[in-house]
Amino acid sequence: MKLAPSILSADFARLGEEVAAIEDGGADWVHVDVMDGHFVPNLTIGAPVAAAVHGVTDLPLDIHLMIENPDDYLEDFAQAGARVLTVHQEACPHLHRTLQRIRALGMEPGVALNPATPVAALEEIAPELGLVLIMSVNPGFGGQSFIAGSVEKVARTRALLDRVGGSAEIEVDGGVDASNAAALRDAGATVLVAGSAVYGHAEGAAAGVRALRTALEE
Repeated sequence: MKLAPSILSADFARLGEEVAAIEDGGADWVHVDVMDGHFVPNLTIGAPVAAAVHGVTDLPLDIHLMIENPDDYLEDFAQAGARVLTVHQEACPHLHRTLQRIRALGMEPGVALNPATPVAALEEIAPELGLVLIMSVNPGFGGQSFIAGSVEKVARTRALLDRVGGSAEIEVDGGVDASNAAALRDAGATVLVAGSAVYGHAEGAAAGVRALRTALEE
């Protein structure tokens, strides 16, 4: 099980230190949420900040594009150091072509499913995927409550991938914490994204990562 803390909840004035803290806590990836204020109702960061993060850590960058016209920015995020690049199928009219382009640029291609997006949307492109991102909140803002039905959605995604022979990671993002981490793992998730649970931990981000790991081990 990989842990990919989201820097959306970090202190951007201390971003280098905040990334170092999750690395010290044993994080596997760094999750970077890119929002444009159009596809989702929030505006965050772009490729320059992702590149800066890449420059201060050896952890793989897991970048989630919540933007319109993601095809215009694939090369920028490849150059910024993305290991995994995830897009939304609603933003990609030619999704198969987009996924092939992501892979050709040296990144693992991912597709995100919003809470109202059915798992069946993956049926035709599952063999192309390196990752499926199950959004367990409506995308746009950190700190939202976990949508309980997401656990069952993870299980249905696992079943679809097993049926078609897909080898994609199943990542879950939104309201993930120590109370639901084990249930998500048992349903078939392989990567957990956590923002508030890590960066809002009373003892700091490193302790937040370790708390999640402990919850998975118990």
